[in-house]
Amino acid sequence: MRYPIGIQDFKTIRTNDYYYADKTALLYKLIKGGQFYFLSRPRRFGKSLLISMMECYFKGEHTLFKGLAIDLLEKEWLSYPVLHLDLNAEKYTTPEALASILNRHMAKWENAYGKDENEDTLSARFSGIIQRAAEQTGKKVVILVDEYDKPLLQAFDNKELQEDYRATLKAFYGVEKSMGAYIQMAFFTGVTKLSKVSVFSDLNNLADISMDHRYAEICGITEQEIRGDLDEEVGKLAERCKITKDACYERLKHTYDGYHFDADTVGVYNPFSLLRTLDSQVFKDYWFETGTPTILAEALKKGNYHLEELLQEEVTADLLGSIDSLDVNPLPLLYQSGYLTIKSYDERFHTYKLGFPNDEVERGFTQFLLPFFTCLNPTQGPSFVTNFVKDVEKGQVESFMRRLDTLFADGDYQVMGDAEIYFQNVIWIIFKMIGFYTEVERHTSDGRMDMLIKTSDYIYIIEFKIDKSAEEALKQIDEKQYGKPFEQDKRQLYKIGANFSTKTKRLDGWKMAE
Repeated sequence: MRYPIGIQDFKTIRTNDYYYADKTALLYKLIKGGQFYFLSRPRRFGKSLLISMMECYFKGEHTLFKGLAIDLLEKEWLSYPVLHLDLNAEKYTTPEALASILNRHMAKWENAYGKDENEDTLSARFSGIIQRAAEQTGKKVVILVDEYDKPLLQAFDNKELQEDYRATLKAFYGVEKSMGAYIQMAFFTGVTKLSKVSVFSDLNNLADISMDHRYAEICGITEQEIRGDLDEEVGKLAERCKITKDACYERLKHTYDGYHFDADTVGVYNPFSLLRTLDSQVFKDYWFETGTPTILAEALKKGNYHLEELLQEEVTADLLGSIDSLDVNPLPLLYQSGYLTIKSYDERFHTYKLGFPNDEVERGFTQFLLPFFTCLNPTQGPSFVTNFVKDVEKGQVESFMRRLDTLFADGDYQVMGDAEIYFQNVIWIIFKMIGFYTEVERHTSDGRMDMLIKTSDYIYIIEFKIDKSAEEALKQIDEKQYGKPFEQDKRQLYKIGANFSTKTKRLDGWKMAE
């Protein structure tokens, strides 16, 4: 089996016998159902391949679709002029960067369809190209825009530059509404839909299918597709990992599945991580290694966002569907970027609950957050967690509490905003990280223990206080009888009280019951 890892060209995949999950039935439904579309999906999810497949279809390259679902559906296979704008392969750091890539595309299309010297702006040139392409070929034009938001995302922390890009793209994309009579179909992809950027405000007939259940599977790979197309390859991976095939499917599901783009839809696997795993026969966090959510981490920290609310807050479809500002709420960008996904839907209130899609994302994201909320640098995070878990497993209380205290070193320099939220966020990150390696529970409601850790030999009950004392924390453990459920347990029980000072932003003491 040949896997198209990093290959986003449909023709290359089909002519070189690479694996392809057949999405052409959905393509047929799409092209027969409307004219102007927008689709948001996380990076490395197959958006560029979808655009490439569309280009081949609209150019009438029938032979590339032999044996696929659309081969039985399409009867005409007409050829249309295609204008494919790819904004992905550029670094957008100056106003000239966007103008340069748009000019390059204009020049290429003008070489094919001619140029009017009176067209002296990008939008005017684009309008002229669309009209001439339609008139010269006798067919309406197909416009495909890949990663429309790449310039805007790269300029997210530069408001002046983003304003410049916004104005340019708004005028450029707005052409398509006025030229609708010459357009067969226009399709935009991106990671986000930025509402205040309003680049589509003039193109208000755009159908957003990002959360449309009919197209939930148009990018990514489903378990049905894996079992139908890749069962033998999963068997090879299972043999390599010395587990049963059923256990291998279960591990693949927990590690890479779980993306939902509407309520009650089938889960979708991250195609990049899945195919890398089957190719290398090694489970790793492939998707997370290809990019880092630095903008998101900084926003969560600076905005005093309580990390525990990531998995508790209920949001509307309108909020998930567009982004106003990271300062207001980071959840929409976390969702659209693929770090969170839909877990449930409340029909009464029309709200969604979000969660991590799978183990790869949960592990990678929480580990990435560690240096943003502590004194650790990015290279220290993995070793810190490893040593912390080993101390827990060995019953070395002094050692792991000392490690916990070191996270708050240089706290005055690290902390931005509310010290109590800062402390709770650090504890939440540690709780999530050790949960990947041992059994851990955390409770925050009144009268319940803060953290319970279980290993094969030890049980830890840890109560944290803020601006009180370690003695008070221990007293609560005894008064609330947190240890009672474990009286008959053969494992050694440790009861630990600790206090965090909002003044010093450090653990100012901890104590273990004798």
